[in-house]
Amino acid sequence: MRQTWRWFGPNDQVGIEDMLQAGVEGVVSALHHVPTGDVWSEREIEARQRAIASRPDGSPSGLAWDVVESLPVSESIKKQTGPWREHIESYKASLRNLRAAGIRTVCYNFMPVLDWTRTDLKHRVGHGGTAMRFDIYDFAAFDIFILERPGAAESFDSEIVDVAKQRFAAMDTDARREIAENVVFGLPGAAERFSLADVRDHLAEYAAIDEARLRGHLVAFLEEVAPVAEELGMRLCCHPDDPPFSLLGLPRIMSTEAHYGEILRAVDLRANGITLCSGSLGARADNDLPGMMERLGDRVHFLHLRNTKREMDGLYASFHEAEHLAGDTDMVALVAAVLKEEKRRRADGREDADIPFRPDHGQDILDDLKRKAQPGYPAIGRLKGLAELRGVIAGLSYAGERP
Repeated sequence: MRQTWRWFGPNDQVGIEDMLQAGVEGVVSALHHVPTGDVWSEREIEARQRAIASRPDGSPSGLAWDVVESLPVSESIKKQTGPWREHIESYKASLRNLRAAGIRTVCYNFMPVLDWTRTDLKHRVGHGGTAMRFDIYDFAAFDIFILERPGAAESFDSEIVDVAKQRFAAMDTDARREIAENVVFGLPGAAERFSLADVRDHLAEYAAIDEARLRGHLVAFLEEVAPVAEELGMRLCCHPDDPPFSLLGLPRIMSTEAHYGEILRAVDLRANGITLCSGSLGARADNDLPGMMERLGDRVHFLHLRNTKREMDGLYASFHEAEHLAGDTDMVALVAAVLKEEKRRRADGREDADIPFRPDHGQDILDDLKRKAQPGYPAIGRLKGLAELRGVIAGLSYAGERP
């Protein structure tokens, strides 16, 4: 298992020196400043590679850009509207430029409108640190009373609607603004940030797109780009929906093992693969993460190892980002399944036997609370998670080699 670390670029509050001290082996990054749908040029790719390869004093860092996360899929492609065909050609060109630079693994997602959704970016947990949280009642209050989506109340059980109404009534102007900003939060330096008006416009355009149609659009995208990736010897890996259930009336097509199975069978190329995110998928009680790794492991190209804790029963559940070994996913069993898959790959002589993973998300603890890095991506919280995962990997590897 290859240890990597997500870096958002030069403006990231967790820098190259932090990664070196964390002892990571590779870097996960993206060109967030390039508008979605544009080609990632060789010049921009090389500039990011140079930034990763250099310490602040200009000396070599010894690190390299291992995984792209994400090369974004435009809303035009997802909806098959506007310049979607041109955007697919740009995607192919970006893949070729990345491969020319030596980068072979590309993570992406096919979530409509929003990449991920949380209602609280600084939820206080028991030990005094903070974590990101999704509260179904606060989200319903946003959807029904702030966004005012037509028909929103019918998307929730009556009990959730009643509590959401009380929550909204208790919010002052600042609280309402904060929850709206949290729900539509963008990545630092991202070329696109949505306003509530933008979200409403996108939702209106998705009104005629159901799950089957959106899946068809993903298959059409992959039928174009996966053969290019296969020819280049690259690996595409789709990130699951986050959270893995429908929000804002939008379809979800990458939330379960069955969803992944359909896409893998529809475009049956090794290059068409999976980013197995244990945090996103683990927010659903019916997702068996170790089992998914056992059954789909042949096409898992990238791993996000994080944990979430569900706070209630049911599909539409509140949850928060837990410590890496303390959530609902059996992380030890999942890592054991990963190591088993890697052993199979080595026996088959596969060059991708070492699957890259990163300690995804983390709780803000200790000096993280002062650093104010990208929500979900603290220095010490992720380092703690990485250290715990290293211990699990070392223990399982040692046990497997004993006579």
